[in-house]
Amino acid sequence: MFTYLFDPNPGMVDYSSRSMLIALGVCGLLFVLAIAIRIWRRQVENPVTKKLSASWVRTAVWFGVIGVVLVISRVEAIQFFAMRFLWVLWMLGALLYVFFQFRQFRTRHYQVLPRETVVDPRDRYLPGKKKH
Repeated sequence: MFTYLFDPNPGMVDYSSRSMLIALGVCGLLFVLAIAIRIWRRQVENPVTKKLSASWVRTAVWFGVIGVVLVISRVEAIQFFAMRFLWVLWMLGALLYVFFQFRQFRTRHYQVLPRETVVDPRDRYLPGKKKH
């Protein structure tokens, strides 16, 4: 198991293999997701939502770039960067980021509701609270 994960130069793979195409597809989706989040953030009016989602675009781009570098390293057989364990770390980092962002969004997100004041002209004629 450890030799499978930590082999510094695993067997040759080409760009047309299924696993590399899936990995490149996921990295491409991360780039598209970064663009979509950027467009979505321009339309958001809630300042709390904008603040909490400020790092999402950069993180999606960086995970996409790192994924592409890992795919190229694996296909071109660059030692130590082609290790499967780096993919495990990449996935673990992505999952931890999503988990903590979800948790932070749930705990810190709020929306300021507008107050509605009813102006009733009869209020000034009605008796008020007694002052002690």
